[in-house]
Amino acid sequence: MVRSLKSAKKMRKKNRSSKKGDSSSSVPPVSAKVWQPGVDKLEEGEELQCDPSAYNYLRAFDIGWPCLSFDIVRDSLGLIRTEFPHTVYGVAGTQAEKPSWNYIGLFKLSNIFGKKRDLVPKPSIDDDADMESESSSDEDDDDDNNDKASQPILQLQKVAHQSCVNRIRSMSQKPHICASWAEEGYVQVWDLSSALNILAESESETNKGPSAIQNLSPITKFKGHKTEGFAIDWSPVVPGRLVSGDCNNCIHLWEPSSGTWNVDINHLLDIQPWSPTESDVFASCSVDKKIAIWDTRIGKSPAISVEAHASDINVISWNRLASCMLASGSDDGAFSVRDLRLIKGDAVVAHFEYHKHPITSIEWSPHESSTLAVTSSDNQLTIWDLSLERDEEDEAEFKANMKDQVNAPENLPPQLLFVHQGQKDLKELHWHQQIPGMLVSTAADGFNVLMPTNLDSTLPSSGGL
Repeated sequence: MVRSLKSAKKMRKKNRSSKKGDSSSSVPPVSAKVWQPGVDKLEEGEELQCDPSAYNYLRAFDIGWPCLSFDIVRDSLGLIRTEFPHTVYGVAGTQAEKPSWNYIGLFKLSNIFGKKRDLVPKPSIDDDADMESESSSDEDDDDDNNDKASQPILQLQKVAHQSCVNRIRSMSQKPHICASWAEEGYVQVWDLSSALNILAESESETNKGPSAIQNLSPITKFKGHKTEGFAIDWSPVVPGRLVSGDCNNCIHLWEPSSGTWNVDINHLLDIQPWSPTESDVFASCSVDKKIAIWDTRIGKSPAISVEAHASDINVISWNRLASCMLASGSDDGAFSVRDLRLIKGDAVVAHFEYHKHPITSIEWSPHESSTLAVTSSDNQLTIWDLSLERDEEDEAEFKANMKDQVNAPENLPPQLLFVHQGQKDLKELHWHQQIPGMLVSTAADGFNVLMPTNLDSTLPSSGGL
């Protein structure tokens, strides 16, 4: 986000009009400045604007009600896709006003072209527009026609869910199988293959109204948790193996068995991702400020448990490209990265306190082992590259080349690669496993799909955006 004067075009018109009379009344140009939430304040006459040149792609959409949780559904369109247009499949759970109004929404966003977009509406043109505006009208018309041809297509299928959805996850090995955590305290597993097939075969926008909601019985419904929870994760190594954790510090282990699941109580703690390489190992975190590593083969106590933060730990993420690295985010806005090979000693390899509000989501990039993304209650989505270090010579050269074109803060960590804003009350983010450089995030005001331009250098050499 950058800050600038409101209605800049109108001010330029006034400036040109004044030159016909008194040139001394001209308005000097005002350079844009990077906006820092929690640090900067808007002055009178200023507004925040998105810089579309920072994105290869940026789009907002919603599926009706806000969604606390979603997952990107693996598809068969290509293992690694680097060329536009793109197609994205996802599954989300709603937070409706009444429990009976909730649903699981399966969405397909297709016809995604790599044209930079601005979520901020363009200023309207007055009837008395000057010659400069008229001369550019033909070009604007061409842009409008191109925009219409390259508009993404949103398709949606809804499955009734009789409670708000706290968390939802798609199984990577069988993407049509999804698990949902209900606000009422139960976990359900769904076969959503029929809804996904409808999306795959359709090319037009689908009905978003209440009549489009279909009733579907879950494969299984588990009521063994004593209260609601927010933790659920499919094993990336063993198809069908699942763990679910509730707010009473209880974890249940689900083992697949002849089309259903045998569910066994394990023990303590809250959020848990499976190890990307070990079939029986997963990690957990909790409000007791601890991170624990569990091995299902050795009983119901953690193999390792360490105090990792100064406040409640909200989220953790296991690096699937460097399985010794575990990232965690806490309630005070800090997030850390630990080397599990040194977990009993000084395992912290990185610690950041950039965010000043609770961390709500954290996830490693599936394509770059040193890159991760974070969302926070401060309405920022940040991307970090831990391989970056400050180079004073490069910084000085950059500033000299840019001169007055950029006014960036001086105290940002060199590992901070990108800051995305514009969403309210960010809850969760995911990298697209099959489209390098693409992220999807959900917030109280809907979803964003974004592809930052400065992630280009991390893409595979074959193909291009």
